[in-house]
Amino acid sequence: MTMFSRLVRIVPVLAIAASLAGCGINTIPTRDEAVKAAWGDVQNQYQRRADLIPNLVATVKGYAAQEKDVLTAVTEARASATQVRVDASTITNPAQFQQYAAAQDRLSGVLGRLMMIQESYPELKSNQNFLALQSQLEGTENRIAVSRRDYNEAVRSYNTSLRTFPTVIWAKTFYSGQKPALPFAAAASAQTAPTVSFDATAPAAAPAPTTAPATK
Repeated sequence: MTMFSRLVRIVPVLAIAASLAGCGINTIPTRDEAVKAAWGDVQNQYQRRADLIPNLVATVKGYAAQEKDVLTAVTEARASATQVRVDASTITNPAQFQQYAAAQDRLSGVLGRLMMIQESYPELKSNQNFLALQSQLEGTENRIAVSRRDYNEAVRSYNTSLRTFPTVIWAKTFYSGQKPALPFAAAASAQTAPTVSFDATAPAAAPAPTTAPATK
């Protein structure tokens, strides 16, 4: 077969491939991979937080051992969060995804309670190890917030490609097995990052005295 003959046979194939690429046939798998990468970052940040907690609990316990209920709650919430098994398939499995998100939300809530303990213990509040751990936790909570935001944006982009033209054509044919990914939803309170400021909470303003009506 001559070189010219080979070119005659290859050019149509290349033209078809280019045409398909231009129609978005690669969009769905590309965005699917972006979702999985963002999901991996979310898991990494939550693991980073889990790794900080044992040292944080030990430090607080050294100054506030009597706060047993909070210390126990944090330890148990961490154990629950780290025991939930997740992988790439979790992002399309509502039950597993909800279990993971709920466990992490509970841990966020009890961490907030743990960090408020320092207001009652000046020595703990000034402990250098505690200050370092507080700074690392604060940074990790910020990373978690950013990674969740990035993940949700990747999910939005991917899910949109499954429903809009022209990529919906490929979603119904070549990628009919693809499922929408699940986004994180903000919890009413537990998802708020723990309060890690060392500024004392300002006391609530006392209610204005009421004046009894004058008697005539």
